[in-house]
Amino acid sequence: MSRNSAVPAGRWLAEARWEERPSGVATPVLAVDPAALSTFDVVHVLNPREMDTGSGLTRRFPADSHMWSYRLQDRDLMRVRFDRPITSIAGRHIGKMRISHGANRFATQIDIGGDGIDAYCFSAISQGRVTLIQHGNETTSVGTNGLVFRGTPGTRVLSSDVNARRNLWIEAAALEYTLESLLGHRLRERLAFRPGIDWSSGLAASLRGQIDFLMREMTRQDGVADNPVALASLTDLVVSLVLRGVPHNYVERLGSGRFGAVPAYVRRAEEFMQANAAVSIRMEGVAAAAGCSVRTLDAVFRRFRDTSPLAALHAIRLEKVHAELRHNVTGATIAEVSRRYGFTNPGRFTAAYRRRFGEWPAETLGRDSR
Repeated sequence: MSRNSAVPAGRWLAEARWEERPSGVATPVLAVDPAALSTFDVVHVLNPREMDTGSGLTRRFPADSHMWSYRLQDRDLMRVRFDRPITSIAGRHIGKMRISHGANRFATQIDIGGDGIDAYCFSAISQGRVTLIQHGNETTSVGTNGLVFRGTPGTRVLSSDVNARRNLWIEAAALEYTLESLLGHRLRERLAFRPGIDWSSGLAASLRGQIDFLMREMTRQDGVADNPVALASLTDLVVSLVLRGVPHNYVERLGSGRFGAVPAYVRRAEEFMQANAAVSIRMEGVAAAAGCSVRTLDAVFRRFRDTSPLAALHAIRLEKVHAELRHNVTGATIAEVSRRYGFTNPGRFTAAYRRRFGEWPAETLGRDSR
């Protein structure tokens, strides 16, 4: 890169200035816009001695930072004094995810130690080159390519000079729980992603767009992170894009599985209907519990259940009545049970019951009584 080459602009890499490296090669100073960092945990490093194994750099981070170690690959830099940051790292937790930005001027070795980090990292390289070394295998990413890895102990990441990257971390438990729900059974082996990823097409490109969106959104004080319903919906979207857009060892089974296409909106709506079948509820309440709009709720039910949410609620209430009549431990009458679940018109209720179960309510009650 020439001295006059443009560094990708934006709120995170706001400008590039130049100063001389000890070898005489000019390198840019990656300046991060402070106004964009007020909601993030931020560390700027000026002292190269902090970029050494066992140094205090990661102790300046919260939570699981003690698992990390940073080391400059060029040891001659340890004797140089800088008046501007040589490394800038910013991150923020949002529910079961963490979004982070890292920029360094000099090649850096990053290692994960201790017990590791039980989360998956999806890394988009904005500038420079990054090499992942894990389980004896090397994967290098540059340009529109990215990296995916689980934070297991012994993982090593090598970044080049003049490097910038955006990382999305998602808790392993959140991804695996959702995958199990989609497959309909427990995982027989650990979820494992292919380490390299092409961000340029398909759902992977959509996921990359969500990473960029999160970086912008998390700079706001009153955004998605502070709205539980919106955050749940956004998390579901991101997890869905990950499981369907990034190659892994279950992706083929997920695509052909009976439950593979059912989104979390449907599951949460059905759970809410089951729990509130005996009370008066409106579709607005069901949609709010599902974390989406009424229009979206109707669309996903018609696509994945071949029915409307209202018809699904009606069916759930009929099932509740049927179960109570079969196990009539209270001695309640058919009219009392049906009214409890919102069926106020006896004629319509009886006809709907017979269509669904192939018998009259009295037959169900009488058979089980005998």
